[in-house]
Amino acid sequence: MSFCHVTLTVKDMEASLRFYTETVRLPVVKRFQAGPDTEIAFLGAGETKVELICGKNCPEAIVGNGISIGFEVEDVPTKFQALKSGGIHVISDIIQPNPHARFFYIADPDGFRVQLMENR
Repeated sequence: MSFCHVTLTVKDMEASLRFYTETVRLPVVKRFQAGPDTEIAFLGAGETKVELICGKNCPEAIVGNGISIGFEVEDVPTKFQALKSGGIHVISDIIQPNPHARFFYIADPDGFRVQLMENR
């Protein structure tokens, strides 16, 4: 068995696509209409994808429950400063739980927590 995707129900597909392609730098793999009132997009560069679903009949974005999605970056302090000065909603300071890892959280357009992590 392999992990194929995580699904986020979003309010605004265009805002979410901008965030995940420009801020997180995920490429759009597939984008399509899934019926007259629902659109789906898959993003990612590896095996596991992020699936965004937006539609008139979809419930609004459900945020919380301690869930976040994480992406690896090369330099956490540099990325932290660039995003903060670029107007991205940074929701934590840099956290370093051990000498080999550090990370921080940002919020996507629907408030989902996105962790950006550096493993050294």
